[in-house]
Parts: sequence; structure tokens; C-alpha cells
Amino acid sequence: MVLSLESHSEYDKTLYKQRHKIENMFGKIQDWRRIARRYDRRAHTFFSVLCSAVVVIFSLN
Repeated sequence: MVLSLESHSEYDKTLYKQRHKIENMFGKIQDWRRIARRYDRRAHTFFSVLCSAVVVIFSLN
């Protein structure tokens, strides 16, 4: 099966940029081992660590 190069699918540039930012954020969060492995047993503890990691990541940028 040969795909034609002229049959490009349309996409929304602003939506793509927003999605890219979110994917990058998840990649940065996964650098934090405790969050990526989810060592915390309770949801509220996990969420608090997640929020603190996001604050640190945004403050470094």
C-alpha cells in the first residue's frame, strides 16, 4: 500500500502546541522517581507530592 504525500490530514496548530506542552510536563514529572513509581499508598498523599513537583518544575523554568 502506497500512501500519497498529497493527502495531508488537517490539524489545529494551537491545539497541537498545547498538547505538546502537556506531554512535556508529563515527561518532566516522570523524572521524579517517587511520582513515576507512585510509592505513596494514599491518593491524597500522591496528589500532594504531584502538586509540589509541578510547583518546583514551573519555578525552575
